[in-house]
Amino acid sequence: MGKPAFWNNTKRYYDLKSYWINTFGHRVYKLPIDAGFTCPNRDGTITHGGCVYCDGRGSVLRRAGALPTVAEQVRRGASYYRDAKHAGRFIAYFQTFTNTYAPPARLRVLYDEALAQEDVIGLSVGTRPDCVPDGVLDLLQSYALKRHVWLELGLQSIHDRTLAALNRGHTAAQFLDAVARAAGRGIHVCAHIIVGLPGETHEDILATARALAALPVQGIKIHALLALAGTELGDRYTRGEIRIPSREHYVRTVCDILECLPPEMVVQRLTADGYKDIFLGPPWAVNKMAVLNAIDDELKRRDAWQGCRFRRA
Repeated sequence: MGKPAFWNNTKRYYDLKSYWINTFGHRVYKLPIDAGFTCPNRDGTITHGGCVYCDGRGSVLRRAGALPTVAEQVRRGASYYRDAKHAGRFIAYFQTFTNTYAPPARLRVLYDEALAQEDVIGLSVGTRPDCVPDGVLDLLQSYALKRHVWLELGLQSIHDRTLAALNRGHTAAQFLDAVARAAGRGIHVCAHIIVGLPGETHEDILATARALAALPVQGIKIHALLALAGTELGDRYTRGEIRIPSREHYVRTVCDILECLPPEMVVQRLTADGYKDIFLGPPWAVNKMAVLNAIDDELKRRDAWQGCRFRRA
């Protein structure tokens, strides 16, 4: 089996740009929104301090003073992309912290505000697997009847020992439950994972990828582990207690992951970048394009592509 023709791209994986074009006939741009949410892993509901890699500052907007309204954030983002990219369609991306951490009635007000803006065709809602009760899924399903809806779930790893070490405050079972309850509702699910987590082996991260490949998950974001100042992980990195994999190791691992994913799973991200003012390492992560190009080169060297080792059950 060769590269799937339905991708209609020159990549060796099914990237988000190609997905938008295949779905809507044109490119769609995601507009990041900070709606002022916090996280149950920070406010004491589950614990304090958050995940070991999270700096807890939120978006740049939050640190600049009073947050603009959701509508204003959408208008500013859309204006930028219209001018810079001649964009015409947008997804409102509720990105910062846990964007379902409120009663459904409050969420509806915020989501409606975003969807009311010109040329916004849908939502992408980032959250935790333990913060998607049925009432939230019912709300997202109601939007999915007429809009394009993504639910982005931060998994990071399928292994509970890793989740505990990261102070994630949820289990793999809670992720599996959220995915199962979201299935069949017209909601597209995107899972986030991190490569290079302390204590994980190469086989551990591949087990996470294989688990996702067997689930009703339509998208994936693959992140590099970043050490940031002011985080527990950053402190451990500075003290030399943990090592983050080299770029070469990261690239090979990402390619191994891609090979075992179903070809229709949308690859929304292949690396990560953090705030420059608090970034500690790894040094190679600051050059995002170099990482992406290295992934392309490695796939070409292998003559491999997303899904080439995937087998349906």
